[in-house]
Amino acid sequence: MTETEPRTSRRALFTAGAAAVLTLAPVSFARAAGEGGAPGPPGLLGPSGATGATEVLTRTVTGTLPPGAPDFVHLPVQVPRGIRELRVSYAYERPAPPPGTPGNALDIGIFDERGTALGGRGFRGWSGGARTEFFLRGDEATPGYLPGPVRPGTWHIALAPYTVAPQGLPYSVTITLTPGPTAPTPRPVHPPSRAEGRGRAWYRGDCHLHSVHSDGRRTPAEIAALARAAGLDFITTTEHNTPSSHAHWGGLWGDDLLILTGEEATTRNGHVLALGTDPGTHTDWRYRARDQRFPRFAREIRKAGGIVVPAHPHANCLGCGWQFGFGDADAVEVWNGPYTPDDEVSVQMWDKSLMHGGRWTPAMGNSDAHRDPDRVGHPQTVVLADDLSREALLAGIRAGRSYVAESSAVSLGLTVADSRGRTATLGGRLTAPAASPVTVRLTVTGAAPDCTTHLVTDQGTVRTGPSGGLEWATTTSYASYVRAEVRRPPAVPGLPGALVALSNPVFLRTAG
Repeated sequence: MTETEPRTSRRALFTAGAAAVLTLAPVSFARAAGEGGAPGPPGLLGPSGATGATEVLTRTVTGTLPPGAPDFVHLPVQVPRGIRELRVSYAYERPAPPPGTPGNALDIGIFDERGTALGGRGFRGWSGGARTEFFLRGDEATPGYLPGPVRPGTWHIALAPYTVAPQGLPYSVTITLTPGPTAPTPRPVHPPSRAEGRGRAWYRGDCHLHSVHSDGRRTPAEIAALARAAGLDFITTTEHNTPSSHAHWGGLWGDDLLILTGEEATTRNGHVLALGTDPGTHTDWRYRARDQRFPRFAREIRKAGGIVVPAHPHANCLGCGWQFGFGDADAVEVWNGPYTPDDEVSVQMWDKSLMHGGRWTPAMGNSDAHRDPDRVGHPQTVVLADDLSREALLAGIRAGRSYVAESSAVSLGLTVADSRGRTATLGGRLTAPAASPVTVRLTVTGAAPDCTTHLVTDQGTVRTGPSGGLEWATTTSYASYVRAEVRRPPAVPGLPGALVALSNPVFLRTAG
């Protein structure tokens, strides 16, 4: 039986509109099948919480969200006992908005009877706006969602009005419960944290990738094949707001490819990569910078063995620009996919942060590949690590022992040596007397002949040379750090050309 039930009034929405979360009236399936009569009042599940039903149970809820609706709207669903599968579908209207005004966009996910608390155990899945329906049951779930029993109690469908047109956002949500015995949940098989590798070496990786488990179009198998073709040694799976892909890489790793698990938390004030967290770890995203909650979740990422990396911090899509500051970041993604003006801004802002000395934030680059023609490994972060393991790779990224290259064809080396033969390389420090000469050497292979190499210090670009590299003599009193860039010819006269490679800095310190 299907019923349409308006659950809220326009006045109720405006009254609660200032809250971070608006909770609608609950959906009850009491007396929904085989019992006759109208549905019971909210909260009534029938004797002992059982449905007594053998047929599929369905309810449809409709409503309208006004402009300025809260970030999340919770629709409670009172699930009775004896349910094998829960299925949800939804739709919303997309009227043409006035010029210069965003149209409607409504994301969706679900929390089970354990609740909706931030960082709690109730999370069961998220698909954002990538799907119009999903299901969960003991043995299987739609990609983006976690399989497991459909236990009795109050579940919450989470609607997230990303943007609302001036005309409002009319929506409908249909919940379908299928009675029956619960199927056993398979034990997840997760990727190992170590591969054979080559001992202490430079390892290439792409740590920002999306599959069908969020808004990507590729399967894990397709991504693994593309990673190998791109010459990568490791990848990280980073679906939007869900760890559901972690258990779907079985048979895809090997001695030649390490697969790390992670997540991309897409808050309304920027996106952050939780890289290399323990398999199954979920990172919450339901907060803004004004809520002062990000430091807590940064600590939880590290507690789960991962590192904190703000993604595309100067992207111009709504909600993508990073607003939380970098005090809790272990690295920052300054190059995201094909090089764009957004990336150039990120590089320049990152460079300015190096001038302050003390604690600094290493740079990295990733593809953020979702679908064809996105190229896995364009760009990629090349890390000097003691071995091909999660612990060693994350330590290398955190220390800045890395550079970014557009492909595995490009390699970069940067060293600084003093007159006594002491050397330092990426992420390191060289201390020498103020007047003592130091020599900077940059080597580049794989760049096109029309590319140029650049040495950049706290004063800006101090040397430019051919694509193969260059050498520069300086002192620690002249430059506090030096880093390298490889660029293509400018597409627009007077503006920088696109990056081919970018290094983390070597810091220079004056002795005494």
